Amino acid sequence: MNIRLTFLGATRTVTGSKYWLSIGQKNYLVDCGLFQGPDELEQRNWDHLSVNPKEINAVILTHAHIDHSGYLPRLVKNGFEGPVYASDATCALLELLLPDSGHLQEEEAYFANKKGYSRHKPALPLYTHDQAVHALKFLRPVKINQPFSLDEQLHITMRSAGHILGSTLLECDLSDANRKFRLVFSGDLGRYDPEILEVMRPPTSVTHADYLLVESTYGDREHPHASVEDQLSTIVTQAVERGGALLIPSFAIGRSQQMLYYLRELQEQNRIPDIPVYLDSPMGVDATQAYTRFGNDPNLKPDLFKRGNGSLLRCKHTYFTRSAEESKQLNEMSDPMIIVAASGMCEGGRIVHHLKYRLPDPRTTVLFVGFQGKGTRGQLLRDGADEVHIHGETVPVRAHIESIEGLSAHGDYHELLRWLSGFEQAPKQTFIVHGEPVANDALKAKIEQQFHWPSVRAPEYLNSVQL
Repeated sequence: MNIRLTFLGATRTVTGSKYWLSIGQKNYLVDCGLFQGPDELEQRNWDHLSVNPKEINAVILTHAHIDHSGYLPRLVKNGFEGPVYASDATCALLELLLPDSGHLQEEEAYFANKKGYSRHKPALPLYTHDQAVHALKFLRPVKINQPFSLDEQLHITMRSAGHILGSTLLECDLSDANRKFRLVFSGDLGRYDPEILEVMRPPTSVTHADYLLVESTYGDREHPHASVEDQLSTIVTQAVERGGALLIPSFAIGRSQQMLYYLRELQEQNRIPDIPVYLDSPMGVDATQAYTRFGNDPNLKPDLFKRGNGSLLRCKHTYFTRSAEESKQLNEMSDPMIIVAASGMCEGGRIVHHLKYRLPDPRTTVLFVGFQGKGTRGQLLRDGADEVHIHGETVPVRAHIESIEGLSAHGDYHELLRWLSGFEQAPKQTFIVHGEPVANDALKAKIEQQFHWPSVRAPEYLNSVQL
């Protein structure tokens, strides 16, 4: 039987995770993510897939982040009608994330048309809020660690990946009349760092794979060993002394809850002032509630939420803002405050409006707490841009820009190698994915040097291999 894997995304980039697995006449898509960043990457979201969506039998998602799930409404819009398998917590998060993504698509198109900065006349959303809601009906929740079958040739077990709530890696057991083998998708792998382990468990160890896809977001870097709480305490204190707002661009799912946890811990220890903390993200608010609802998820530290009935994610003066009007009112306030808002790379969402208003103010502090993709607005700010373009306008940057790398939910190269060391023998082929070229190549070299695995490669976009 012909079994082929085609790389439709997350090749030499950290976005657009999509892998087309064809088994005979059956077609499956593992992850269904959006491309983000430079125009040439985002254009791929509009291109036709190599496989007809109508001919895809099922989609399997590793987790809820938009770069792994956000293309799903577009796939459904273009004719896909099969089941979408994901962990139960991931399904719950997608009920929040996908409609919000559709809303952001519509909002971006609206501003592009209003300001006239789009190359397309008129600018259109990739999909709408209503189309995203429609896509949710195809979700099929799966329990982590409980095997399930898609057909006689494909059996899958989801294991916790330690990345965010509901995140998984996939053990896919394939067979035909002549052979059996295992294909493993790492998804996004979490951390082994002691501070991170206050909230999350480490990724599940895997001992065997004939074919392996492993992420490499930080394949060329080592996370700082400095205490996250120490860094955060210093940055918050200095921001308060400046008398302005502290803006924290943050993924609504995972990083926002992590930030609330650390801010609360620092307040409890009297290490930062009890200034107001605003979670300015309807999706982030709902995701925070989902974290308490799925407190027994295998990704989370056991009994994390039993103390205080979920109050671990509420600071002393916490405000959850839902409406756009409430969000706008934040920019009428001049006292010190902390605003946690999506998106994490500053490519959309409410953080963009706060940046547009507050970047020219030298009292403002912007704190980056996650990976910034190449070409994103967040990457430009973090790397010292004097100005950025927002909604067709040039905005000067006078704010203080700070960064804490140690909060990443992705393992660095040491942690990736630690996870890979669990394999009892070398895979026949190892594919390095979900990383920029430098990270791809660095992790490839480290795997070959440390493990002496015989076939390690970083595939290019649309590469296809026979398994």
